[in-house]
Amino acid sequence: MTEFVICIDNGGNSASLIVGKAYRTLEDVHASGRGLLRVVDEDASEADGYLYSASLFVPVELPDVAKRALLATGS
Repeated sequence: MTEFVICIDNGGNSASLIVGKAYRTLEDVHASGRGLLRVVDEDASEADGYLYSASLFVPVELPDVAKRALLATGS
C-alpha cells in the first residue's frame, strides 16, 4: 500500500476532504479488505484517521521532500 493518496472525489465530505489534495494513509488490513482506506483528513482531531471508500482516492508516489513536508504538517 502506498503511504499517500490524492483525493479525486470528496464523496460529499467537503469539510473533511479536498479534491486534488494529497493525504497520508495509515495501514489498516481489515479496512483495505473491505475497499476502505484509513486516511488522515482535514479533521486532525483523530490521529488514527478516518475510513473512506478507496474509490475516492488514487495512490501516488511522492518525492521524499514532499513526503517530509506532508508528514511535518500532520497531513
